[in-house]
Amino acid sequence: MSVSTHYQPSSHWWPILAAAVALIVAHVFGRFIYTPLLPLLVSDGLISLSQAASLATWNYTGYLTGAMAALFFYQRGQGKAVLLAMLLSNALITLLQLWAEPYPLLALLRLLNGISNGVVFVLAPALVLEWLAEQGKAHLSGLMYLGVSIGLLISSLLVDLTDQWLQGASRWLPAAAAALPLALWSTWYLARLPGHVPLTRSDDHSPLWDKASTPLFLAYTGAGLGYILPMTFLPAVSADWGINMVPSAWLIAAAASLPSIWLWNHLGSAIGDKQALLWNYAVQAAGVSAILLLPQQSAGLWLCALLVGGTFLGTVLLTQRLARTLHPHQGPRLSAALIALYSVAQLAGPLLAKAGVEHGASLSSTFIWGLGALVWGFMLMLKVPAVRNGH
Repeated sequence: MSVSTHYQPSSHWWPILAAAVALIVAHVFGRFIYTPLLPLLVSDGLISLSQAASLATWNYTGYLTGAMAALFFYQRGQGKAVLLAMLLSNALITLLQLWAEPYPLLALLRLLNGISNGVVFVLAPALVLEWLAEQGKAHLSGLMYLGVSIGLLISSLLVDLTDQWLQGASRWLPAAAAALPLALWSTWYLARLPGHVPLTRSDDHSPLWDKASTPLFLAYTGAGLGYILPMTFLPAVSADWGINMVPSAWLIAAAASLPSIWLWNHLGSAIGDKQALLWNYAVQAAGVSAILLLPQQSAGLWLCALLVGGTFLGTVLLTQRLARTLHPHQGPRLSAALIALYSVAQLAGPLLAKAGVEHGASLSSTFIWGLGALVWGFMLMLKVPAVRNGH
């Protein structure tokens, strides 16, 4: 069936919803649901704790690869076609994990899942943002990322409600059952929007790494490592400590993320994105340090889940906005730099955790790397120019 490229939705909320659903499918059911499943898969004997860290590494390697591939296709005007294919592929890969009991097969699927997730996470918001900008509604684009927050809540409920009924690889079933219809609807809707326009030679190609932006980029690298350890291993730490939290640490983190986009967006508008980011790094560092300062205590888990869950999306939103203030005409190149830095740092997190565990350290003690990375980010943010939003 042919689709007109001149299709106009009856409301600007429908494209935002379609992008949000795409993020739920790929970034939550495809990626983040692994966090609450991790301790269950280990306790079921499907994987070891060391293999669990390796699976996270394979997934983040795929994410970095997919994000870079997305920008390659975006620049050539093929973004929409690749987005639709990868969105459906991501849901199918989640389904295939039901039969992935051998570790090598599961590792391969987590790698492919990461690749498709990286493509969707870059191109779905980009496609809808382009349409919103044409409608004069670009300021609403941040609402697409509410899909991540809502998806985190849904993923927590799916895992908790089916914990007693499923075992081993079958634990992927709720995510797959939810992802497939959502992916079909989002694909059908996003296919009706106009595609991307290739970049032209007139685009700005001035240096991204200048005196103003270099500290911001390096700080963002620290943020990637700082958040990924608790957002990957917090439920596993809870299980390692023998603490059965109700509600779970993952549910607390998911609930805290829900209002965080609105909170940090408005705080950045009120006091400036730089000052908001300084507060963001400080709060996030306090959350990670709670695990280190309150070992074997539920209070440490609660504080980490609440403070990290309520800040990590704000870091992304504020950094992207401040970076575009410093380089207002380099959207695609800017996205490439930020995604690469954040992804490489995320990739380092599970590697450090795996190395620590294999050398006899507790999983919770490896969070020291995340705390150091966030302190690094805070110190570098002090060197970023204080640019008010819109100026």
